[in-house]
Formats: sequence, structure tokens, C-alpha cells
Amino acid sequence: MADQLSYAFITPAALRKGRAGGILSRLISRSGLELYTGRVFAPSAKTLAELASTLSGQAKTATYLQALPAGSQGLVLVLKGEDAAAKVASIVGNDSSMSGRGETLRDTFGDLVESTQEGGKVVYFEPGVIAPATAAEAAVGLKLLASASDAEGGILDASTSFSAPTEKTLVLIKPDNFAFPNIRPGGVIDLFARAGLALVGFKPFHLSVAQGEEFYGPVLDFLEEKLPDGRAQWESIIAFMSGKRPSECTPEEKVLPGSQPCVALIYQGPNAVAKIREALGSTNPANAAHGTIRKEFGTTIMINGAHASDSVENVARETGIIRLEENDFKTKIAAAL
Repeated sequence: MADQLSYAFITPAALRKGRAGGILSRLISRSGLELYTGRVFAPSAKTLAELASTLSGQAKTATYLQALPAGSQGLVLVLKGEDAAAKVASIVGNDSSMSGRGETLRDTFGDLVESTQEGGKVVYFEPGVIAPATAAEAAVGLKLLASASDAEGGILDASTSFSAPTEKTLVLIKPDNFAFPNIRPGGVIDLFARAGLALVGFKPFHLSVAQGEEFYGPVLDFLEEKLPDGRAQWESIIAFMSGKRPSECTPEEKVLPGSQPCVALIYQGPNAVAKIREALGSTNPANAAHGTIRKEFGTTIMINGAHASDSVENVARETGIIRLEENDFKTKIAAAL
């Protein structure tokens, strides 16, 4: 069977409450699918209504989408692989699978309260995550989201949800978390939720060797000064992140997307840089505090789970290098469909 695309829409409430990591963990580990792309969206009322109309057999969900305030920020994850639509639908669940004991994502991360009187009238409904039932529904929904992705998605702003001045910071979930479909990428996001920040940007990507050279350029002089094999160590970092050492590449090969999957995240909130660095932990996992990403997921100074910018200035520099503002959500969906 040929590869399919499907999607999961993590609702604004679930995203705000830090449930995105747990949802992503189960989607990847239970399905075995590739995290193909993703994007934070603040959909318009028109897009919400049109998306609702694509979901057959999910009347509660359609009503929920139509009632969402326009501009509410949610996260769309796109999964790719054999029988993707059926796998994602089974893992996510639907309007009929929210009264079990955690079998589906909706059981765990959604809420359904029905009155014991008035014929079981719905008192409160929050699905947590939404998915299409079939490949045909997925294709229609993805084309709709792709067409809205420039105007209604990208690196968004959540400053009005905080009472203090905010800043943004960059996180890269490193390739060691993607060796096989597992809970680690979602687990990293889950631990970052302790910072109490808004997740306003999300982009899977493959770092090129040229981007790696620019990204890690500032540490080359330090490594060459401190280590006899400093340049070799520097090339090893780039090879870990992109898949190839700079000295092994032609100029033409350097600019091609690398072979190693990464995910870039943008968090926003008061003191975001410091809070994310605290949640990340020490560069050396052996010295990292318990409960930090690097203690939980790191193994060495290089293979340590994630990277986080260390200053507002570096957020701008590093975000520019990986071209996080570019919208490849639309082009990836168009290419696959």
C-alpha cells in the first residue's frame, strides 16, 4: 500500500494546557508513522467551519470547531506512512470513543460531560485532539489547511495571554530522538511544558550541512583552542545534526537538506529563554538536574536530546539560519498529495 497523509489537530485548550507532548508521543509510538510536517495555526471562522464540514460522523466535533473563537491557536501534526488515515483515526478516537479508560487519545486528553437528565444532553465537550476518519477526509482537510497556512499559521503571537512582557526562544529537538518511532520527541515537549510558556511555532525539518556550519560556527574557535582535534569534534557535531561531515561534502551537497530529522519549536512568555534553559538542563547529561530534558533523554554532551538558544540575540540568529519563517507546510502537502 502506498504512503498516505493524515493529520491530528491538537485543540487550543489541549495546546494551552501542555498536552501536545503526550498526544505526539502516543501518535508516533503507536502508529509507527513519520512526523511529516506540522504547523501552529490560528484558524479563521471560515477555515474552522470548512474543516468541520469535512468530518463525517463527528457531529459534536463539528459543532465544537464552529464554536471556537476565530484565531484560537492550535497545532496541526501531519503523519505519513502506510494506512496513515486509519491508524491515526484509531489512535485519536472520535465522538463515540470518549467514555473509555484511556484507549484513545480522546479518552485521555479530551473531556465529555453529559447530563444524567434531559436525555444525556452535552454539558461540556473538549475533544483535545481531532482527526479525520478516512484518507479522503484527510486529503480534503489537509488541502484546506495548506491553503490557509500562509495567512493563519506560522510563528504566532501569544503575548496577550500573559500579564508580563514576553520574549520568544528557539528549541531544536535533536535527531537522537527520531532513531525509530517512539515517545521521545513528545516526551521532550512534555517536559518543556513545566516552563509554563506558550508553544507558538512548530516545524519538522532537516538541517543542511551548510546550515550546520553557520549554526555551530561560533563554537569552532573555542573547540580548536581547547582541543587538539577541535575541528574534527566540530565536524562531528554537524554530522550528528545533518548526517554528513563538512569535509565529506561538495559545495552542492552542503546546501541540500540533511538526512537527520529534527523539530524546531518556538516558545513565548516572560523570561522564556531562561525558563527553557532551566527545563533543558546542563549540557552534560551526567551533570543535569533530575526532571530536566537532558537528564531524562541525553547520553553525551553532543547526544543530549535538545538545543535551546541561550540569549534573545541568538534566538534571532539561529531562527534565521534554519529559516523557520519559511512555510514548507503547504509545499510538503502539495508534493505528497
